[in-house]
Amino acid sequence: MNQKPVVAYSSQFAMLLGFLGVGLILSGLLMSWITSVILRVPFFQVPEALLRPENVQFSRFANAFTTFIAFFIPAWAVAKISYPKALPALGFNSQMNIKQVVIVGAISFGALFLSGSLAAINEIIPMPASFLAKARKLENEYQQTMIALATMKNLGDLFLGLLVIAVAPAIFEEVLFRAGVQRILVGLTKNVAIGIIISSILFSAIHASYFGFLPRVALGVVLGLIYYLTSNLWLAILMHFLNNAVVVIQIYVYTQMGKPIKEAMDESMPIWYGVLGLMIVIPAFIFLKKQLPLTNESVD
Repeated sequence: MNQKPVVAYSSQFAMLLGFLGVGLILSGLLMSWITSVILRVPFFQVPEALLRPENVQFSRFANAFTTFIAFFIPAWAVAKISYPKALPALGFNSQMNIKQVVIVGAISFGALFLSGSLAAINEIIPMPASFLAKARKLENEYQQTMIALATMKNLGDLFLGLLVIAVAPAIFEEVLFRAGVQRILVGLTKNVAIGIIISSILFSAIHASYFGFLPRVALGVVLGLIYYLTSNLWLAILMHFLNNAVVVIQIYVYTQMGKPIKEAMDESMPIWYGVLGLMIVIPAFIFLKKQLPLTNESVD
């Protein structure tokens, strides 16, 4: 991680925005074209076709493929241009031990309570009725998409669900938002807090879920701290995976019990659970920092 960039951070940021824009457009068009050809549906019927139960496995891999092109490729391309070695510059560092893994697991556990508390707070923030109606409509559409992707009937479906819904997004989103946006913003502003907060807000906003906005911002901050302190993207990916895996497994269990999947996707917990979450997360971060040398060279 201790590499000096050969391209200025301002230029890296401009490149990332440009590549990201191209990646989002290209991935959307490419996925629509592939879906249209393979599923033999008209181009304009692709979104509807991807939500059909019989196409769920294809939809999962199509979604992962789209995220790879839109998120992973732009951040990797910027690092490839800006550093002698792209993957180490992004934070793909093999130097980690079991203690760090256990501590990240503890942080992930505590973050569940923190996230649930913030979800409850998000629900009670006073907003105009018209805004809440639009937000609820978007939330329902988002949940319908997730339900279509997360429908699992057996252990084979669960394994594929974990791979495509938990592993793939954890890798691709961390590469973009932590190794891409956060790394560049910290280097550009010379301010760790600004880099982490802005990247966390963008991370939450990209999910287009108002009612999950605060929980995802908090998750982004926690992931950003792990990445900054350790200079190891694998640890941030691990926590992101654990966060996703809890939801996937919960959906699977609810499916097997015949309960509505929407109940499994409800993140809300009593607000005071946030205190419990902080009581776990803060000491865990202290232990994590003690396990490591100073690693803030990751912004270089």
